[in-house]
Parts: sequence; structure tokens; C-alpha cells
Amino acid sequence: MFKQTNMPGASAPTLSQVKIDTFLGADLTNSPANADENRSPDCENMIRDVPGKVRKRMGWQVKRTLDGRINGYHALMGHDPLVHAGTKLYKGDSVVYSDANDARSRSWEFGEKLYIADGKALLCYDGTAVTRVDADAYIPTLTIARAPNGGGEEYENANLICPKYREQFLGTAEDKTYQMSLVPLDGTPVEAELLQTDGSWKPMAENSGFTVNRTAGTVTFTTAPGVSPVAGQDNVKITASHTVEGYADRVNKCRIGIQFGVNGATDRLFLSGSPQLINYDWYSGLNEPTYWGDQAYSVLGQSDSAIVGYSIVNARLAAHKDSTDSDRNVIVREGTLVDNKPAFPIVNILQGEGAIGPYSFGYLGTEPLFLTKLGVYAITAQDITGEKYSQSRSFFLNGNLLEENGLEEAFALVYKDMYWLCLNGRAYILDGLQATQTDRSAPYSTRQYAGFYCTNIPARVLWEQDGALWFGTADGRLCAFANEPSDPLNYNDNGEAIYACWRTPDLSGRTFYRNKTFSRFYVALASALATGVRAWGRVAGIWEELFSDFVTARYFSYAHLIYSKFTYSNDDTPRTLGDKIRLKKVDKAGFKVENGVLNEPFGLDSIGIEFVETGYYRA
Repeated sequence: MFKQTNMPGASAPTLSQVKIDTFLGADLTNSPANADENRSPDCENMIRDVPGKVRKRMGWQVKRTLDGRINGYHALMGHDPLVHAGTKLYKGDSVVYSDANDARSRSWEFGEKLYIADGKALLCYDGTAVTRVDADAYIPTLTIARAPNGGGEEYENANLICPKYREQFLGTAEDKTYQMSLVPLDGTPVEAELLQTDGSWKPMAENSGFTVNRTAGTVTFTTAPGVSPVAGQDNVKITASHTVEGYADRVNKCRIGIQFGVNGATDRLFLSGSPQLINYDWYSGLNEPTYWGDQAYSVLGQSDSAIVGYSIVNARLAAHKDSTDSDRNVIVREGTLVDNKPAFPIVNILQGEGAIGPYSFGYLGTEPLFLTKLGVYAITAQDITGEKYSQSRSFFLNGNLLEENGLEEAFALVYKDMYWLCLNGRAYILDGLQATQTDRSAPYSTRQYAGFYCTNIPARVLWEQDGALWFGTADGRLCAFANEPSDPLNYNDNGEAIYACWRTPDLSGRTFYRNKTFSRFYVALASALATGVRAWGRVAGIWEELFSDFVTARYFSYAHLIYSKFTYSNDDTPRTLGDKIRLKKVDKAGFKVENGVLNEPFGLDSIGIEFVETGYYRA
């Protein structure tokens, strides 16, 4: 803030001081003349150190290169993770599946197995092998207590992802022919089982004790199965297959999903994103993602408005749609039981900006975030019971973010209290530990997060692995960020120097039309084993170097000795660097500090500037 130390007459010089000791990230939206002093119109590759302080981000290293673009990382607790590259799934160095979709994939864990959706086939990973779910799916029992000629009690629905179904019959002494419900039957061999007096089931193979009329859907036994040996208990089971074209693809072609269930539990998998049925979603059986009942689905909003993603808010499921359906962009459901069966009725519909990025959803703390054409938005618990939402969270980054091409391809991950949104080689980061109350530029939002902007991050997908932030690239590289900020060797991107800077807003003093002469510029630089700063001033659009110092803020450490940057200093506290400057008779000036040296940290504690105002400015 400005501090005026002398207030004589209107025409006499007045000394002003600007001290910035709280750094709240970027402001890429307001002009440099209108940005708050605690925010920077250019802070490339700077990130929060501790709240209020910033440092150069750490670098990344290529750990491995695979054949094909990196589409996903899938971790199953207690087992080696999978990496999806191109059309292959890798477990370590081994390819465990080679017919995946060459598109981004997502996964969810159920019952010590991982289920992976890639838009081509729902897959299952058991820690050893990867198989298609439709090759070994749950076989539902459609009816029980069925008479040989039909009827019976409905028990389960057909499985969309699997053509097989089972029916249980109460046999009679005379009947040899048993009628199946779903016809015609396909060419898959029919199986039959007969209940024995000891309670076991005797299997029978087609054409060995019975024959099948597939057109009529009948199974005819050579000898009548007879009445049940256990009174009141079904004694005939028949498993057959009835294929409906396109049923399996309703699930297999989904590419987005979430875990949700009755009363907000996470015991069912919801899937959507099928290109043919863009406003449909389906839910699995209880803890059984191999079972997708043909009636277990919802149709949400208009048929030309796609479901883009999901959030959980207050134990309710929010389905986010695109902007086509302008009045129904968030559809809220709850999980309940109706007649002892799961139901997911709509309880509210919210108006607001539609979602755009299916891979942009994440939770910063307990707040769900997602990307729209107007930036990153949130839905709060207060919104979920209202009529609309308008919770923008990325106002300070939107100036650059909204200029990016292909926003729908952005990929997000929440890592250590920060929401990383990556696209086009850049990362837009929202800091969950630093949020301000409603900004006048976005008055309907309850708060705005501090934001940071990083470059040279070619991330196609991101994940956390062994406590570190990893990403995969479009050319097959697996890369990991360093996570030890005190080591200078962590400040390079696979051998390349990282450029980082912090620019102040344009400073125009207390009276914008008075002359200013800037006379002092200082920076308190975080000490490091190797660090330094170059300072610049900007007048009339031209930058000129003020000073540089790459020695004073170093300190000595045996653990990370670098002979070319040796110093005798043991002072590891922030060091004050600066000098007299002379920017005369200007109406405003901007300042920038930077470090682009290989393997050098760069942290800011404070910036101080002195200037005097006198006379009236003339262009």
C-alpha cells in the first residue's frame, strides 16, 4: 500500500512508499494499471510457497517414454498401476491390454477391482489382467417361480452390457418344453441346471438332454424335469442369450462417470458420455459395475444438450450439461429407495453457465470446480437448493484462460490444496489456501481463489504418484515434478532453465496526473544455495534494467555444494537487495523482478519502492 511520509503544500514534493509483502498470485484479467498491488499482471512460473509468499515452481523430469499419447493413469490399491498410452495399457514394462481406445480414460475402484472407461469398452483390472466387462459380466435372473409356459415373478432386469440372462422355473411332471422370456435367442450355447434332492444343481449341455428352438425361444428336454424335489423351490435354471443391437454400446461408449448411490453412498458407478445418447446416463448394480440394468438409466434435459460431467454436493448428484440447454444446465438428483429398489429422482434444476470440459472436474477442499466458457465455476451447498448458480472462481486468470484454444480439452487435477488446469502447454492454478471475499469485478461470487500461471507444462493428463505430481504428454512422455524445494537441482525442466518473474502493477501514486520520480527499489529475496534476481523498470512501454544481483542471497551448505556458486555466507534468512534508481518525471511506472537461470530457486518475501510526487505531468 502507499504510505505518504510528508504532506506539505500541494506543489511541494511528497515522498511515497510502496511495500508489497503479501503476494496473492496473478491478475491476468485487469489491466496492469488497475490490478491490486498484491497481484501481478505477469508472474509466469511463480507459485505459492507459504500463504502470502511466492517462489519459482519446481521443474519436471522425463521418467519414461511410451508408444502413443498418454491417455490415463489408473491406480488399484495394493497393485501395480496401469498407464494408458495410445491403444495399450502398460503394467510396468508389460502390455496387459492392447485394444483400448486412443482417447483419455477414467477409472473407479470397486471390490478390489478397477473399472476403466475409455469410450470404446468398459474394462476391468484385477491387479493382474485387464478384460472387457462385457466378456464376463453379471448374468441377471429375470424371473423366478416361472411356469414352463411363462409367467413367474419379475426379479431382475436384463443386463445392457451382456446378452446372457437366466430364468428359474418350477417344473412339472409332464412338461418338457420351457419358454424363455426374451426371444429370439442368439447363437450362444444355452445352459440348463436341474435341482437335485441334496440341494445341488446338475448342469446340462445343449443337445445333451435338451434341444433349443432359438426363433421361438423354447428349450425342450428329452425327459421332463419333473416337480421340484424341494417343495416351493425352483428346480430348473436356464441360461440363454438375447442380443439387442446397440445395448452394450450404451455402456461401453461412455467416457465420463462418478461413484454415487442411495443416500450419497459411493457404491454404484454412474456413466455417461455416449456419443449417440448424449443426455442419458446409466447406473450399475450395487457394488457391481458388471451389471447395468436395462431400466437403470435417466434422461436428463434436452436431447441436443450433452452431459459433460458430475459433482457431488451435499450427498446429492449434480449432472452438469453443456450450454445448449440454457435453462437446465445442472440437474440435481438424490439417491433413495422406492419399494426397496434404488431410485434417483430429480430434486432440483439450476440455471447457470454450462460446463465445457469433461476432464476439468475436481474438488478443492469440499468445493466442486468445473470449467465453463466463462472460466472455472463452483457449485456450493447454498446453490444446490436455489434456482441458479453464479460462483465464478477464476476471475483473476480468465484474461488468459479464456483466450486459450480448445478449452474442452483442458485436464484438471487437485494436488496439495491446488487445482491445476492444464492445456496447450500451460497450467492455470487455483490456490485453495488463499481466497479473498467477493471481488467487485465478480460481485455474485462469494470468493475468488488466488491464481497462478505456469508455462512449459505439456500435460495431457495429470495424476499423483508416490506423493509427487506427474503428467503424461501427447508424445508419450511420463514426467514427474520434483517435490523438494530446497534442492537447486530441482529447478529445471528436463535440463532446461525455468524462467520466472513477478511484475508489479503500474504505480501511479496518489494523484495520477502528478509527476513521479522513482528513486529506490528493493526486493527481499528468499535465500537459497544458488539464487539471484534481475530487476527491471517500465516507463512509456519500455523496460530498462535497474540492477541485478546473483551473489548476495546465496548461503553455504555442504549437502548441496555447487563450487561455481560457492559462498561463505551462512545466512539463510531473506536478503534485502536493491539500489538507487532514477525514473524521472513520469506519470506511472511498473517494475519486474525475474530469474531465468538454470537450477536456481527464486523466492520473494517483499518488494519496496520509493518515489516522490511533484508538479503536474506533461506528456
